[in-house]
Amino acid sequence: MLHYAVVFFVIALIAALFGFGGIASSAVGIAQILFVIFVVLAVASFLFGLISKK
Repeated sequence: MLHYAVVFFVIALIAALFGFGGIASSAVGIAQILFVIFVVLAVASFLFGLISKK
C-alpha cells in the first residue's frame, strides 16, 4: 500500500514538472488517500498485535 502511495507521489511530481496541473493534483490526492489508509492499517495491525499477545 505504501508502495502505491509513493508511486502516485512520483507520478504527481513528474506531472507537475511537465506542467500537467490537473493530473498532478489527481495523483497527489490518490497518494494522500493511500498513505492515510496505509497509516490506519499499520496502526490497527500494531494494536491488534499487542492485544493478541496476551
